[in-house]
Amino acid sequence: MAKKTDWPALATRLAELFPRPALHPAVVAWAEGDSAAARGAWAVAFSGGADSLALLLLLSAHWPKQRARLLALHFNHRLRGRDSTADARFCARVCSALGVRFVGGEWADARPKASEAEARTVRFAFFQRELARHRIRALWLGHQQDDIAETLLMRLARGSGTAGLAAPRPLQFMQAERVHVRPLLTLKKAEIVATLSGLGVDWREDFSNATTAYQRNRMRHAVLPEWTAASEGRDALAGAAWSRELLEEDDVALEAWVDAVSAISVDGKRLDVVKLHGLPRAVVRRSLHRWLVAQADTGDLSRQGFTLLLAAVERGTFTRFSLGRSGLAVIRKGVLTFEPPTQR
Repeated sequence: MAKKTDWPALATRLAELFPRPALHPAVVAWAEGDSAAARGAWAVAFSGGADSLALLLLLSAHWPKQRARLLALHFNHRLRGRDSTADARFCARVCSALGVRFVGGEWADARPKASEAEARTVRFAFFQRELARHRIRALWLGHQQDDIAETLLMRLARGSGTAGLAAPRPLQFMQAERVHVRPLLTLKKAEIVATLSGLGVDWREDFSNATTAYQRNRMRHAVLPEWTAASEGRDALAGAAWSRELLEEDDVALEAWVDAVSAISVDGKRLDVVKLHGLPRAVVRRSLHRWLVAQADTGDLSRQGFTLLLAAVERGTFTRFSLGRSGLAVIRKGVLTFEPPTQR
């Protein structure tokens, strides 16, 4: 008979090897703070892989008072047959041993060739439903430093600004006062795997992660090793993590600048172009983007279209800019407003 794993003891030992100061300081400060999300129940996304297993064990050991209110969420994508079912059973056993509530869900309409984006969308839809059902505001996620580098390279390829390049954030504040919490961003994947292996901990491996079917996998297996090897002895992963921190600082500063300018009316319908005159383009760009988001329906404006509208806002002169079937963006007397088709 196989030896029964003592998961509580393993959680304690892992917490000794990864003490609280080893986790992201912003997360530790938040977890010990007085916000409603921090003081309430927590949920953790638990796939059964090395990262999410380490996260669950560390949460159980470092915040034992939260254990009774901790909810582990596992989503079965049903893309790997029996292996997917075995993942769910493994996760349920670990949670039972730790005294953590477990809730599983599955993709009823799963397709064998589903895209990475589709799988992520249905997984997070399940998370959001369960968070709402259990009235939980905090979702803990097991992203680590390798995820930072992969995300950075992927988003550079598509031309993201500081907001996109600052992902994944240790604390990501969402709608409905919810927050996504990522304490492992100070750790590398190799550190987590080596530490778990040294403790004799078993976890579930998703063999699809070793394929090149998804963009992130191609970045992980083909690009990241070459990039780190070409970094001439520098710790490229730590460098990417530090760049992410700096980008987040810049992004927060720009958002605060946009707030201070107060160019958008309270109802979001008017953008005072005069207030933006002479300000850095980054501030004007963010103000325009906020205004667009606040409108009911401005269509799917292309990057080129946005750039043209941005130039018009910077000029500040009378402009009628077509947003396709949605309507018009109109600059009149120093104010940008949206006119739906019925108003033409």
